[in-house]
Amino acid sequence: MSLTDFDAIVVGGGHNGLVCAAYLARGGLRTLLLEARAEVGGTAASELFAGATVNICNCDHITFRTTPVIEELRLADHGLRYVDLEPAQINMSWGTDGSVGAAWASYHSVEQTLDSIGRNYPGEVDGYRRYLKAAMPAVRLVFDAANDPPTLTGLTRKVLARGGRGVGTLLRWNRRSAADIMREYFSADALQAPAMLVGPMVWGISPELPRSGLGALTYALRHVGTVGRPVGGSGEVPRTLRAAFELAGGSVRVSTAVSAVTCEGEGVRGVELSDGTELTARIVVSACNPHDTFLSWLRNPPPQASNLVHRWRAIPHDDGYESKIDAVMSSVPHVRAARAAGLEGDMTASYAIAPTLAEMHRGYQLMASGGVLERPGLIANVPSVGDATVAPNGRHVLSLETVFTPYRLPGGWQGSSEPARWLDLFGDLAEPGFKESLIEWRAMTPDRYEREFHLPHGHATSFAGGPLAALRNDNPELTRYETPVAGLYITGAATFPGAGVWGASGRNAAMKILSRL
Repeated sequence: MSLTDFDAIVVGGGHNGLVCAAYLARGGLRTLLLEARAEVGGTAASELFAGATVNICNCDHITFRTTPVIEELRLADHGLRYVDLEPAQINMSWGTDGSVGAAWASYHSVEQTLDSIGRNYPGEVDGYRRYLKAAMPAVRLVFDAANDPPTLTGLTRKVLARGGRGVGTLLRWNRRSAADIMREYFSADALQAPAMLVGPMVWGISPELPRSGLGALTYALRHVGTVGRPVGGSGEVPRTLRAAFELAGGSVRVSTAVSAVTCEGEGVRGVELSDGTELTARIVVSACNPHDTFLSWLRNPPPQASNLVHRWRAIPHDDGYESKIDAVMSSVPHVRAARAAGLEGDMTASYAIAPTLAEMHRGYQLMASGGVLERPGLIANVPSVGDATVAPNGRHVLSLETVFTPYRLPGGWQGSSEPARWLDLFGDLAEPGFKESLIEWRAMTPDRYEREFHLPHGHATSFAGGPLAALRNDNPELTRYETPVAGLYITGAATFPGAGVWGASGRNAAMKILSRL
């Protein structure tokens, strides 16, 4: 076999690309994975900063643990272990005076969660019960449906197997705004807002927008799935995926950028690298941005791909909207509102500090002009409390995500005082000594995600919507994983189901490819 002769080439070594490549190699295909960066993992990776291990983006894993990937690829054999989070999330909402209201905790246990809500929000307990009655069957159906390529026959079979439970909620909520659903069940900002912070806001949209309703499932996710963090950081997932891929005979080339996906006749021929080298394969899978794949890389596509290219030219690419501060500290910060509510944990859980629904919508509108809310959505945690391996002795790592931070900030992000302001906002909520405990910190802003992780405008295009949206999507390649170019497939965050660290689309794409062979 020559070096340019592979059965399959996977472009992009994020976690979905790695999952797809591992299944293809395990299925007997001679598979090469290409990654432009020096390490695999993309934004699911971890890296060293100030002597500690910090996560590039997502820290709390739920959906990945609901897939068969960990078991089927035997990732535990390669060292993947999880620390379960209990509680999974501490919830609070900004007040008009800059303070936050009483906190409450989301546990995997429904009853523990209800008990926490009842301490300060007794009038919301019945609403939470009604909410879960509608939401939990829908979440179970979404998780089940995500583990196979979406088809009407397959989804119908899953709905029937569950006695139809959950489909009514998906149909009704999918048409509505997530904010309206929250108002149907809850009256207090402290119950309405945190779900929208970790749902629609993290998706980059206002919860007031029509058809954002599935973002209201977020509380229920934590009762159906188990929230956890990989020991050693989020990057343990791509590390162990790579190990499983290479054990199955796959090859990885890092620091290798692709400049073109080449075509011949009606099908794919292979890829061309930035140094001019051509590699041939009968199958090419792009686990990268579809805009890059179809508009920048696709060379000499066959006539049947003209509609695909035309459609993607008309699809705007969104701007990035999330930033993250990584700080190394000498001690663990404590949030006063959590302690006042009897939640004495050392920030092992993620703290969701949410604007009101009205402020979320205003923040969404502000981004168009480069503005940031005075009190934005914050998601904070200290992963070193539950996992001492990520920080040196006597040190801790603070992760502080800030949502609705525009890519096009007036004056640019370099030299901006905004990140320091977010640290100050969080410090104002913490007990005395927060600033004194800071040793070193950095801000990952949309421009850095673009520059360092090849995310155009700092944004990773994600598939919005559940299995019903997958069935009637205007861009079928996002849900079927195959394209009009024979042998060219796509996977990744833009395809179903794309959100956070999930991995199901990587597996689904591989299953589709192997079934075609």
